[in-house]
Amino acid sequence: MRKKFKNSLQTIIIIASIVIIILAGSGLAQADSSKKFVPGELLIQVKPSVTKRNVDRLISSFGAVTAGEMENIKARRIKVPEHALEQVKKALSNNPNIQFVEENFIAEAGYVPNDERYPSQWHLPIISAPGGWDLTTGSPSVPIAIIDSGVDPTHPDLAGNLIAGYNFLGNNTDTQDVLGHGTAVAGSAAAMTNNDIGVASVAWNSPIMPLVVLNANNYATYYDIAQAINYAADQGVRIMNISIGGSSYSYTLQAAVNYAWNKGAVIFACAHNYSTDTPYYPAACTNVVAVSATTSSDTFANFSNYGDWIDISAPGTYILTTTRGGGYGNWNGTSFSSPITAGVAALILSANPSLTNAQVVEILTRNADDLGSTGFDNYFGYGRVNALQSILAALPAVPDEDTIDPSVAITSPQNDTTVNGSLTVSVSAVDERGVDRVELYVDGELLSSDTTSPYTFAWDTYGYANSDHQLLAVAYDTAGNDGWSSVITVTVANESDSDTTAPLVVITSIQGGALVSGGITVDVSAADEGGVVLVELYLDGVLFDEDITSPYSFFWDTTAYANGTYELVAVAYDTVGNLGQSDVISVSVDNEIFEDTGAPMPKVTIHSPNNTNIPIGNLEIVQASADSGIGISRMELFINNELTAVKYKNELKWNWNTRKLPQGNYTLSVKAVDTAGNEGIDTITVYK
Repeated sequence: MRKKFKNSLQTIIIIASIVIIILAGSGLAQADSSKKFVPGELLIQVKPSVTKRNVDRLISSFGAVTAGEMENIKARRIKVPEHALEQVKKALSNNPNIQFVEENFIAEAGYVPNDERYPSQWHLPIISAPGGWDLTTGSPSVPIAIIDSGVDPTHPDLAGNLIAGYNFLGNNTDTQDVLGHGTAVAGSAAAMTNNDIGVASVAWNSPIMPLVVLNANNYATYYDIAQAINYAADQGVRIMNISIGGSSYSYTLQAAVNYAWNKGAVIFACAHNYSTDTPYYPAACTNVVAVSATTSSDTFANFSNYGDWIDISAPGTYILTTTRGGGYGNWNGTSFSSPITAGVAALILSANPSLTNAQVVEILTRNADDLGSTGFDNYFGYGRVNALQSILAALPAVPDEDTIDPSVAITSPQNDTTVNGSLTVSVSAVDERGVDRVELYVDGELLSSDTTSPYTFAWDTYGYANSDHQLLAVAYDTAGNDGWSSVITVTVANESDSDTTAPLVVITSIQGGALVSGGITVDVSAADEGGVVLVELYLDGVLFDEDITSPYSFFWDTTAYANGTYELVAVAYDTVGNLGQSDVISVSVDNEIFEDTGAPMPKVTIHSPNNTNIPIGNLEIVQASADSGIGISRMELFINNELTAVKYKNELKWNWNTRKLPQGNYTLSVKAVDTAGNEGIDTITVYK
């Protein structure tokens, strides 16, 4: 499988400067002809540790409102006053509790209109579909989600194959085609076949789920595309097609794709038709199969996009398919290469439903007909899709019936031993087909389960009587067989009054008398021999927030509070109820802009790396300091002009993992801002 399905997001981020232009009469904004977005809207993702209350408060402080939310990927669509869009985007980008912020980009369908009819469906024999149909024609249990402009519900070659979908433009279940594009795309993948009328398709026994995101003007927002991906994944759909694309990278799209991929789905997307190697999204997203176009002579279609982000190719010229209004027509474009490939994937899953999404992609790419340069190339990817060879490769992967139970044993603690306090129970579990999960029972009641080897379980014996207790582990394999360990008997012996020591609690990120402003993070250190179960933060004696997971951290948006002095105190509880309290920290909130006293600009020094033009190792420690006569309010680290880290003090230290970075030059800049708003900067260049 190609690197696109393995590398992290950071390796594919495209940094672009966007000049906003309001398109007269269209309701859209754009940076250039290929980068369009909805004016007055931003997409953000919040870090997992930040509470919903604090996010709502932060958004409202900018005069913005939440217009949509995808809780499963913690992404929001917010509406912002248009005149303040850039200001709000910059402020949120600098907020340490926001993972990313971006415009709500627009995608458009990827077809080349052409009215010339072609007398036959040449594309089906060339991908060996007829041979594949001898083995499978698709399955009602393997639907294909067509994320597009809808599907004509009365078309004689489609009506019998449609299942319920959703319209994300109108927020209703009306999935009629508003453009015509979706009907043609759907027919390429799964039109009804062998019914004496119309055209044939690739997976003609797989249902079509129409999801409407593309409007009558041929535009779709990234937010709506992401919603449709999430919807299909939550409905259990494993094959999705998106014949839409935009040239702007999107964290929101990538997050939605990852969500669907982790639920077992395979997403196919058109490479688009601009004869360029510029990546188009979602096709170029990690975990999406990007499809370029070929001709009837198995050459590369001259309109198709190309590049190292292409995975596979498929027919895309003069594709005879269904049209809105009940007719048929020939279409050109990667918009049709993609659903043809998605149809082959549906045939693969129909032949072998037990395959994972990664195996489906592997089968598609390994069994494609190699065109162009030998092996992978930037035009055909791994080759032109072959339905028959892919189905044949899928069939041997069907596993024989598995009737063998997993082997499982509790390895620690040992039988007939005495235990106390909090301990780890270790379990060994093996199965020739793989272990799905392991459960641990104490006295017949489920304690917890683990899905990853080595299987370990935290057991707090303070909640159990001082007596004998029985431990039992049960392991389940992927076929549902279960294996039981031997019963282990241990004696719990905790002294009832042995733990009278309160947890040690310290507020670490703020010193007493500190001056704070904007959004800050209050870090708390809490430790106890028996373990800490809860940490609370109080603001002027009122509970502000709580955290149960170390490291304990609380986000405080001071802009929501009046300027003045506040007292912070942290409280921690151990497993037996002992309470520990930190010292009271008094801080002053001052969100007014300081008067510039004429002090010199802050002096910033990057200490590490300490030389320019040096090679980067796997882990580089970036260290810098700043000095100002009136105090430093924050320091910011930029790598290639992208904000990477923020520290609210006069020193900055950050671990830079460079292992996956490509070779080349990298510009490191550290900016310091003093309490009067003066800025100083130091910049170096390093290379890998």
